[in-house]
Amino acid sequence: MLDWTKIILDGLIYSVAGSVYLVILLAIDNRMFLNKGDYPDDVLAAVPPRTKEETRKAAVLSLPWLAWGIAFPLYSTYGFADQGAASHSFGSLFMHAFLIFFSFWLVDLLILDGIMFCLITPRFVVIPGTEGFPGYKDFGMHVRGHFTKGLVYIAVSGALVAVLVWLLLMT
Repeated sequence: MLDWTKIILDGLIYSVAGSVYLVILLAIDNRMFLNKGDYPDDVLAAVPPRTKEETRKAAVLSLPWLAWGIAFPLYSTYGFADQGAASHSFGSLFMHAFLIFFSFWLVDLLILDGIMFCLITPRFVVIPGTEGFPGYKDFGMHVRGHFTKGLVYIAVSGALVAVLVWLLLMT
C-alpha cells in the first residue's frame, strides 16, 4: 500500500528543490538549455548552437541536478520500503518512485513551462536576439514533450529506482 503522505511531502521537496536549481541555472546561462524540447523551434533556428565551452559548462552545472534527480527518489523510495519491506512489492516500489518523479514532471510542466516560460516569460529565459518570438508562448510544445519523452523518462526512471531499492532490500 502506498504512503500518500510520504509521496506528497517528498514530491514537494523534490519538486521545489529541483525547480529552484533549474531556475538558478536558467538565470546563470539560459543558453545551456538550448535543446529541442527546452526551447521552441523558432528560437533554436534563430540562434547559433551551443559552443563546445557552453556544452561543457552545461554538463558540469547539470551534474548536481542529475545527482539530485536520482538520489532523492532513491532515498524516498528506500525510506518507503524501509517502513515495512516485507509488505512492499516491486509494483508498489515502482509506483512510489514513479509518483515522486511525476511530482516534478507536473511542477515542471505547469509552473516552470506553463506559467514561468509561456505566461510570464521573464527576461532571463529569453535568448538574446529572440525577444518577442511566438514560440515562447507555445505551451503545446511543452505539453507534447512532457507527454511523449517526459512520461517515458519518468517511467524508466521509476523502474530503475524500484529495481535498485528492491536489490538493496534483498541484501
